Parts: sequence; structure tokens; C-alpha cells
Amino acid sequence: MSDLASLLSRHRATFAPVLPTLAGPVAPLDFTANNSHLSHPERLRDTALFDKVVHEMLAEQHAAAGIGGYLENRVIYRRSPHFDDTTEARSLHLGVDVWVPAGTPVAAPLPAVVHSLADNNHFGDYGPTIILQHELEGVTFYSLYGHLTRTDLPGLQPGQKLAQGQIFAHVGPYPENGDWPPHLHLQLIADMQGRWGDFPGVAPPSERAYWAELCPDAGLFI
Repeated sequence: MSDLASLLSRHRATFAPVLPTLAGPVAPLDFTANNSHLSHPERLRDTALFDKVVHEMLAEQHAAAGIGGYLENRVIYRRSPHFDDTTEARSLHLGVDVWVPAGTPVAAPLPAVVHSLADNNHFGDYGPTIILQHELEGVTFYSLYGHLTRTDLPGLQPGQKLAQGQIFAHVGPYPENGDWPPHLHLQLIADMQGRWGDFPGVAPPSERAYWAELCPDAGLFI
């Protein structure tokens, strides 16, 4: 476990809910090659069909929302060239996804300052993205929220303070959310490495150890 993960684990009981209206049964969703729902690539490339796949997976488990994905080696990124690389395709998911309806409010889990924001407007990308900066026991770290609504961005600016539990964003609809079935991508980041408004959310599987240290399990925030 990384130092940041250990720090957050000690304080976990004090965090405010990131999705304060989340209710009802929540089920784990599998987006690896083991899931038979994902065996038809055309159902992934067409976002409306992909959205139906997600709802089928939830219905099978009698769930209102889906969750999971940390360090999951996924096949769903084959839907977009955004994840291609010259040496190794990126398929290792670095955050936690919560599959909930568009419009679901998103709140700050602890006091924060808006670090940066951007509309990463490419097919398969984050779409509207907000990155918060936090400090805990003198340690600075960051949380990234992807696939939001465009209307959230104009109301925020870098340096703006947010109170713990303050709603600052909403889960976005497709296609404005990067053209994905509605969900929140939540990712913890120990070091932004000079990046602004964006950070890799999917990595090459061969680099798992490096990225797991840099981006501990965001489930600590859920």
C-alpha cells in the first residue's frame, strides 16, 4: 500500500460522500474480456448500444448503480483510438467508475481547492473534467472527476475553495461526457507531474506497479 493510500485509510471514516444521493443496491461491473456482454465490439463503439449493455448488466444484478474498475484490465477501450499507443495499448484503468444516471450530483469528499479544469473533448476521453487539490496531515494530493456536464465548468475556477460535502459538479450525459454511458470516473493522484486539467486514467498493463503507486485506489473516497 502506498503512503497516500495508508494516509487516506486512516481518515476514511471522516470523508463526505462523493455521490451524496447514491442509494439502492450497488453492484460491481466487470469490463474485462471475461464479460460475455462485451464480446460484440459494435455494441461498444455505438454509445447508445453501450449504454444498453450497462443497463443490462445492472438489471441482471437488480442494482441501481454499478461500481468498480480499479486496476482492471479492460477491453472497452478498444472502442476509441484515444487509447492506442505505438508500443502498447492502454487498457489498465487507474480510477474507480460509478455508473449512475446523468445529472447525479458530485460533492467534495473533504475540503478542497480547484486545481484545474478542462473539457477533454475527444471520443472516449474524459469530456468535462475537474481536478481538486487536498491537504491532509501536511500531505498534498489530488482527486480527478471525469465525464461531467459542461454546465459545471463555467461556475468554477482554479484556486476556488470548496467545503467538504459541497456539490460542485454533476455526472454528464453522452456525447458531451466524452461519449460514454453516464458514469463518474474518480481517480486519486499523488503527484500531478505538471499536468493541468487532465491526467492519464488508463495505462499500459506493463506499467501497473508505477501507476498503482501514483494513483491509489479511489475506492477509499467512495
